Amino acid sequence: MFETLSDRLTSVFSSLRGKGRLSEEDINATAREIRLALLEADVALPVVREFIARIKERARGEEVSKALNPAQQVIKIVNEELVEILGGETRQVRFAKTPPTVIMLAGLQGAGKTTLAGKLAKWLSDDRNTPLLVAADLQRPNAVTQLQVVGERASTPVFAPEPGNGVGDPVQVARESIEHARRNNHNVVVIDTAGRLGVDTEMMQQAADIRDAVEPDEIIFVVDAMIGQDAVNTAQAFLDGVGYDAVALTKLDGDARGGAALSIRHLTGRPIMFASTGEKLEDFDLFHPDRMASRILDMGDVLTLIEQAQRTFDEAEVEKMASTMASDEDFTLDDFLEQMKMVRKLGPIGNLLGMMPGMGQMREQIDNIDDKSLDRIQAIIQSMTPTERSNPKMINGSRRLRIANGSGTQVGDVNGMVTRFFEAQKMMRKMKNGGGMPGMPGMPGGGGKKVKKGKKPKKGKQRSGNPMKARQQEADRAAERQRRQEEGPQTPQLPPGLGGGGGEQPSLPPAFGGSNMPDLSNFKFGKNDDK
Repeated sequence: MFETLSDRLTSVFSSLRGKGRLSEEDINATAREIRLALLEADVALPVVREFIARIKERARGEEVSKALNPAQQVIKIVNEELVEILGGETRQVRFAKTPPTVIMLAGLQGAGKTTLAGKLAKWLSDDRNTPLLVAADLQRPNAVTQLQVVGERASTPVFAPEPGNGVGDPVQVARESIEHARRNNHNVVVIDTAGRLGVDTEMMQQAADIRDAVEPDEIIFVVDAMIGQDAVNTAQAFLDGVGYDAVALTKLDGDARGGAALSIRHLTGRPIMFASTGEKLEDFDLFHPDRMASRILDMGDVLTLIEQAQRTFDEAEVEKMASTMASDEDFTLDDFLEQMKMVRKLGPIGNLLGMMPGMGQMREQIDNIDDKSLDRIQAIIQSMTPTERSNPKMINGSRRLRIANGSGTQVGDVNGMVTRFFEAQKMMRKMKNGGGMPGMPGMPGGGGKKVKKGKKPKKGKQRSGNPMKARQQEADRAAERQRRQEEGPQTPQLPPGLGGGGGEQPSLPPAFGGSNMPDLSNFKFGKNDDK
């Protein structure tokens, strides 16, 4: 969502780097570019004015003028001010002292309240709560049915005594749900109310009546992050008509420019509590202002990545992989496949890479990443025999053709996968030997040492995957060894054409005026042609 803003700010800061001292002109130019970036991102004008004023005031102060690296100090100031605008601290759910905790959702039609109710229920269940979903949206057609479907996907029961579609009293349903939750030991009640417009007095009054009937511990205003500047007007109308404690942003994976998130918190004084970043029920979490500011400034979001991994990976899987990494055994294709499966559990590869620092400069490449390529790699590895997985060096041309046919891929795909695996294996060996991450300056074993040039190690004799060919190869090698033993040591000679053997004179290739270059037009490559 913040791609436009992130790209603009990154380009602004790149122009500051390398300057030993910032002049008044530099500060004004930087502030002007940041102002344009925020306005293009649909941030409300009052928010932009106050934000720029704070940055210019701090940039002219001692913290920048006396800094060893003024540009980095300005980036630090912008990051801190972004965190402040986004809420400062992460807002947690306030649970009632006496269960159940009542959470009421309110918002516009089409903002995604029903789907968010299911996501919230799953998030609460993962935190060892026992939520209950309440279908209090009785106006929209099939709203009750939709909530029941979402509740089933989230493995959460739904209280729906009325069929909806204009039938039933939502205030009475909300009131009865509290007693139902107490009887069935649900410690959290999530009430899904009907969507309404800010100017719809009757519907706003219905939301206020539900609020008065159940006295919710949290009223969460659900807003579509893609509606831009109008989000602020809607948020203010709901604040005046119903009131709310926090905001939940939906559709953060869309192509919106993100101004709503930066404006609502500042103008209404209500913090953003939750963020929905995709269509799946798992694409939902608390909103962390500091992490979002880091992502906007292309500093990454490693903490979220770590938390996501902790939720996804089983402890037994992690311990097994750690023991494999620490052992003296070599990294095999089975280990490679296991690691790939663990990464796939975290979600789309593009999303994971987007959380890494500095990846904003590679956004086009990240957007072009196809997760289906991982499925092809898995099919290739699973088409190998157990022996081939443990010893990939034995995979010669005929074996690669068989693997390609078995996995429904091309030989080139198998070649590429094997090459990438050998690179990963080489890196793992270096890490086990205490070399650190190869190619990473400043880390043990990284970026300083160059590999000495010398003779490449000879490749061992490869055994064909065809049993008949393998036996013939062994017979040929035995005959060659016998012949060498009978002839005894020989005096080394130059090859023919270079002054040795038959005494022929060296000649140039035809392209350089020579004539006796052998004709290669009908030459056929052997079994190792893919090397």
